[in-house]
Amino acid sequence: MTSPAVRTYHHGDLRRALIDEGLQLARTGGPGAVTLREATRAVGVSPNAAYRHFADRDALVHAVAHGAQRALADAILAHVAETPAGLSPRDAAIERLRRVGAGYIAFARTERGWFETAFFTHDAQPSEGIVTLDDEIVAPFRLLMDTLDAMVDAGALAPDRRPFAEWACWSAVHGFADIAVHGPVRWQPPEVVDALAAGVVESAITGVIGAPAPPPRTS
Repeated sequence: MTSPAVRTYHHGDLRRALIDEGLQLARTGGPGAVTLREATRAVGVSPNAAYRHFADRDALVHAVAHGAQRALADAILAHVAETPAGLSPRDAAIERLRRVGAGYIAFARTERGWFETAFFTHDAQPSEGIVTLDDEIVAPFRLLMDTLDAMVDAGALAPDRRPFAEWACWSAVHGFADIAVHGPVRWQPPEVVDALAAGVVESAITGVIGAPAPPPRTS
C-alpha cells in the first residue's frame, strides 16, 4: 500500500520535481534533510532514477540552494515593493536598502530551513569579490548590489563609497540574521528582536553612506 505522503511521479520534469521536493525537505529540516533517497521516495520513483539528473546528493543540494536563494530574493523584493510612495528619489533609494536588510532578516527568522540552505554551498572561488553559484551572482547578492547602484544614481551614495559596499551591508545583516536564528538573540521576545534588527540595519546604512558632517562650530 502506498504511503499517503508519497506523490507518485508519472511523467514530466523529474529534475524539477526532485528539486521541489528538496526544497520542501530543506524548508523544514535545512540542508541536512535533503537527500536523494527522501526526495525520490516523496516523488515516487526509485533512487536510481535520480542519478539521471543528479550525480550525487551534493548536486541535489546545490540545485536546492539555488531555489532557496530565489525564495530569499523574492521575499526581499516583497518588502521593497512596499516602499512608500511620495519619497524623494534619494530617500526612496535609502528606504529600499533599508527594506532589503529588513526583508533578509525577516526571511531568516520565518524560513530558517531555507535560510540555512541558501548559502550552504557556493562556488569555491568567488569571482571578483562577489558571491556566486555556478558562476552566477546569487540572487539576493545581486539584488543588494543593484540597490546600492541605484543609490548612487539617486545621489544617496557617493560613488567613491560604492566599491565593496555590499560586503559591509551583507556582513552586518547576515551576521545579525545568523545570531537571531542560531545565537542567543533567538531567546529574546519578538519585539526585542525587531528593535535590534532595525538598529543593525540602520547602522549598516549609516556606515555605508557615511556619517553626516558635524555642524560648524560657532564661537
